[in-house]
Amino acid sequence: MKTILCIETATRPCSVALLVDGNPVFTKEELNGPSHASLLGDFVHEATSYAKDNKLSIDAVAVSCGPGSYTGLRIGVALAKGICFGTDIPLIPIQTLPLLASTVITEQQLPAHALLCPMIDARRMEVYSGIYSMTLEEIKPVSADIIDEESYLDYRANGELYIFGDGAEKCVDKLGKQVHYLKEIAPLARNMFPLIQKAISEGKVVKDPAYFEPFYLKEFVATVSKKPF
Repeated sequence: MKTILCIETATRPCSVALLVDGNPVFTKEELNGPSHASLLGDFVHEATSYAKDNKLSIDAVAVSCGPGSYTGLRIGVALAKGICFGTDIPLIPIQTLPLLASTVITEQQLPAHALLCPMIDARRMEVYSGIYSMTLEEIKPVSADIIDEESYLDYRANGELYIFGDGAEKCVDKLGKQVHYLKEIAPLARNMFPLIQKAISEGKVVKDPAYFEPFYLKEFVATVSKKPF
């Protein structure tokens, strides 16, 4: 039996989950943030108390690694690293955009051929996005995109593109009727398991958390967009 503590703080919501063999046995969520500093410690304490009361030994901590807000990521990663240091267990970094896609796959009934385009909001008409299949295969790598009428033409020609996340609403009018907009989709800790499995299979588990840093939005812009944020 594998028990994984999951922490998600990359955007406005704050969520914690305890997964046992991939199934959430404990969840705590606040979607109307940001309130990570005041809530996360209590959420994690409740999760670890649940584990103790039910004689569950936590085998790893999965934590959102961005892109996302500096403050939210810093809070989540600092707590996750502290737990890993104190209990000598590994850390599993989970990227925000595929987690948004995983949330849609888990909670929505979409066609098998749908293309999933999670979006994180940036300034004006800019978003940070990727495109994924319904099996979480990366179709378009993560990029910083300025949205206009020409954006994603190759992906939305057949009406198969679904956009969601906190950057998607402002893009609907620009992209027109060729896209489907999914409202109120947030990255949630309870939907991390497919990405945890992927990280383990690809050898992306961090055994020494001292050298792990999250992927901040400003760093994302510097590395992908080659321009200051």
